[in-house]
Amino acid sequence: MARNLNPQCKQCRRIGEKLFLKGERCLSQKCAIVKRNYPPGAKGMAGAKGGRQRRSDYGLQLLEKQKIKKQYQLLEKQFKLTFLKASKLAGDKGENFLKLLETRFDNIIYRFGYATSRNTARQLINHGHFMINNKKVNIPSYQVKEGDIIAINPTSFKLKPFNKLDEIFKKAEVPGWLNLDKKEKKGKVMHLPGMADIKCNINLPLVVEYYSR
Repeated sequence: MARNLNPQCKQCRRIGEKLFLKGERCLSQKCAIVKRNYPPGAKGMAGAKGGRQRRSDYGLQLLEKQKIKKQYQLLEKQFKLTFLKASKLAGDKGENFLKLLETRFDNIIYRFGYATSRNTARQLINHGHFMINNKKVNIPSYQVKEGDIIAINPTSFKLKPFNKLDEIFKKAEVPGWLNLDKKEKKGKVMHLPGMADIKCNINLPLVVEYYSR
């Protein structure tokens, strides 16, 4: 499986804000944005003294595209194919795009709190640790649907990633369009998310403009 091997903290510093790529570390004082809030490299350090340079319209579009792509931890090909798929659906392109990103199986596992990052969620799915409607699904890009039930594979309960589920669930901030049954250790997609359900610092029109050039 192809993946981005660039240092994750440098990715956040290059964008200029937290993308929460390293789980709990991003919430601590060890976070790179807290310690070194300027782009990596000598030019970034120089920019830290004089402020970030003003970007062109294209630069802003590219930055926003990169930010969302890295936030969902996708490669360019996956990201663009998702946008093209969203463009063919009825309705607003940007909203459709965000819905497709949010309803990816790996993002759902991350949103439920089973994993501290989308990359970790992807690994757990690839190893067959989760089921959808009682059927094992090991495809991270699988699009979940309204009413789907997500559960841990019974053979995986005793494994290390799931030893402290009760403790993990206490920290989980599950969005309103999902429902987590902490006692049964199951989650349900109550409805597909709308823009009001997705709390994230994203400027979708800039991404639409970038791919519409």
